[in-house]
Amino acid sequence: MQILPFYMVCDESGSMSGLGVDAINKSLPELHQEISTNPSVADKTRFALIGFSTQASVLQPLADLSELTQLPALSAGGVTSFGSAFRLLRDTIEKDVEALKAEGHDVYRPVVFFLSDGIPTDDDWRSALKELDAEKFRYAPKIIAFGISDADAAIISEVANFKAFIQENDKVSPAVALREFASSLTRSIVNSATSMAARGGEGFQLQVEDQVPGFSSLSLDKM
Repeated sequence: MQILPFYMVCDESGSMSGLGVDAINKSLPELHQEISTNPSVADKTRFALIGFSTQASVLQPLADLSELTQLPALSAGGVTSFGSAFRLLRDTIEKDVEALKAEGHDVYRPVVFFLSDGIPTDDDWRSALKELDAEKFRYAPKIIAFGISDADAAIISEVANFKAFIQENDKVSPAVALREFASSLTRSIVNSATSMAARGGEGFQLQVEDQVPGFSSLSLDKM
């Protein structure tokens, strides 16, 4: 069976407390409902949730969402260690892909939806991010990065290798932006799985929107 793994990597630092984690936590049941009740989508995709602040942790190991009754909630506190998120992500992807392959699945390149509302507080996060590069990692993921609130557009562009978006602070609130982020992730999972089914896996292309309401699209070509 062909499997496309998705990872939601979400900032849980102190600045996300209140409306930030609340908005994500309200969106997770909708994401779960949309995917778990669509057999062809649940069949072809797997979903994992990683939270990070001072440390990173796997809140929901990679799973078929139709086999879960609900997703765990995020909680906020601590600082914003990007490096801990990237190191855990690499280790987790490696174990997950190896396990799926051992079960006999054909595994597509993993997809990461990364979200932060601030600036990384650790100095060595770039070296951790480099370890996710295709030159260093055979299961290098496609990374779509979203920045809200006080996130720095240049840093969000640096994290991404596929697409990047920054909140239009003058147009929408962080809570609205977070809901749009979750909706965009849900649509990407559904549309990508539908594309896989339609093409039988041949010539499959990841389906990620070029425009997300409440966000500006960032160029990844600037040096």
